[in-house]
Parts: sequence; structure tokens; C-alpha cells
Amino acid sequence: MKKIFFAVTFGMCIFFSACSQDSSLSVRNNVESFVTIEDDLGNEIIFKEKPKRIVVTSASFMESLHSVGANIVGYPESKNKAPEWAKNIPNIGHVYQIDVERLLACNPDLVVINAGMNEKILDILNKNDISALVIKMKTYDEVKHALKIFSKLSDNPEKGEQLIKKMDDDIQNIVDKIPEEKKQVTIIHSTTQGMSIQTDNSIAGNIVKMLGWENITSDILSPEENTDSIAYSMETLTERNPEIIFVTSMGNPDEIKLKMDQLIASNEAWQSLQAIKHNRLYYLPQDMFLLSPGLDYPKAVKYMARLVYPDIFK
Repeated sequence: MKKIFFAVTFGMCIFFSACSQDSSLSVRNNVESFVTIEDDLGNEIIFKEKPKRIVVTSASFMESLHSVGANIVGYPESKNKAPEWAKNIPNIGHVYQIDVERLLACNPDLVVINAGMNEKILDILNKNDISALVIKMKTYDEVKHALKIFSKLSDNPEKGEQLIKKMDDDIQNIVDKIPEEKKQVTIIHSTTQGMSIQTDNSIAGNIVKMLGWENITSDILSPEENTDSIAYSMETLTERNPEIIFVTSMGNPDEIKLKMDQLIASNEAWQSLQAIKHNRLYYLPQDMFLLSPGLDYPKAVKYMARLVYPDIFK
């Protein structure tokens, strides 16, 4: 009986050993890709090798990619001052109107697309057999997620983790200094076409939440709704009566501020708000709060904190 058991056991060991070896060989034989990435549209993109020529459709991606060793060969026009290392990199048109001919002339093997803005060029990229990733980079969690993707693409995940830890530590140092009082905040987004109210899904709304304050219009959205803005309503604004109003903008900042000042001066409802009475309306810079601050998220957090507590954050 023991001999039979030994024979069966030995046979099973040989069988499983062979299966294990075959499986191992099978895995090695099938490994033809450098990395597989799932983008923010849920698409899985297989990269057979490390991307060597990357074009971005938003300048917000540049520093994050560059910091982990990626090679950027094209980016769109930006009001922000280009970093020194990008001075000679070709321009691919305006961020809202990418020049496809210029983009293709860069001969990219990867294009990183700004989610919600440039997806219309995906078909052209597919026809030209160019890989594309659609990436969100508004909230801080999205920035960290994007950085992890970029560091994998650059075969440099350790650097990505180091950068994330530094940002986490820098932001925590700011948050630790904030007094424990829940400021009630509203965020207005002002353009030449009109105004809207920003939610927690916006850059400014995300930072308000990180600082422990309350965006008092955030409850208007249902949990299923994933939008960064809702319709502006003076009735809602006066009803909620925020302590602080932050203003983000798109367009000429000076013109938008002038129109906002004129609106407030001519409107009694605006003048009745406690934020206006106590001179707590603050304009936020576009390079941090319209475009994603990316690796500069800690600077954006500190900028907002300093507006409210200038004595703490000098």
C-alpha cells in the first residue's frame, strides 16, 4: 500500500513539476510587452517597449513625465512659462485645438491626452498606429495616479514613489498648520461667457477639502455625479452665504476680475454675502487652479492656505 501511495505521489510530483515548468516557459514565451497600462477611459494599452518619443496635449503632464525620465518631443502652447529643458521642443498648436499635422510630424510613439478635452484626436492616432493614453489630472489622487503610470512607462517606478512621498509630506506639513475651524467656502468659476460653481472634483474644490474646509455647495451633487462644476445660482449663493469665496477663471484674468468687481459693486445680493462684507473674496491663479498643478500641488495647497491664514503661511 505504501509503495502504491509513493508511486502515485511521485507521479503527481512529476506531473505538477512539469506543469509548473511548462507554465513558466509559457509565461516567458508570451511576455512580448514592456508594460500594459489601463488609462482613465478604462482602455488597456500594451506597450511592446518603453516609449521613446512622447507628445502631450496638455502642458500639465510635462513636469511629471520629465521628472521620471520620459522624453517629450511635442507639447501645446501654454500661457505658463515653459521650463528651460523644453525650450526647443516643437509646438503642436493650442491646447483646445491641437494641430494634428504638427503632432504627427513629431513622430511620437505615444501621445498623452488630456481627459475631457482632446479625445477627438484618438481616431487619427489609431489610424496612424500611434499609442495613446487618456489621463485625468485634476484632483490630487489623479495626479498621483498619473505619476505612477508615467513612472511605469519610463521604467522608473521608484522615482515615482519618491515624488509622491515628497508631495504627501509637503501637503501634510501644510495641513498640520491649519487651525481646526471648518471654513465654509464657495468656489466661483468665471469666464467671459458667464459663471459656474465648482465642486469637490475641481482642482480648487479638491484643495478646499484637503485643507479641512467645507465646500458648502458640494451637497447639491448626488454621489453618482462626477462633474467639476454646476450651474451658478445667486439664490443658492445667498442661501448658503459662504465665509470665503475663491474665484477661478478662464480667459484674461484682469478682464474677468474687472467684470466681477463691477458685478459685486452693482448687486445688493452679492454685497450681502459675509465673504464680501469681510473682504474674503480671493482670485486664484490659472497656472495652479485652471491647469493642473501636477507636481506643484503642494504649492497650490499652500497658496490657498496663505490667502486665508497669511500670518501662518508667510
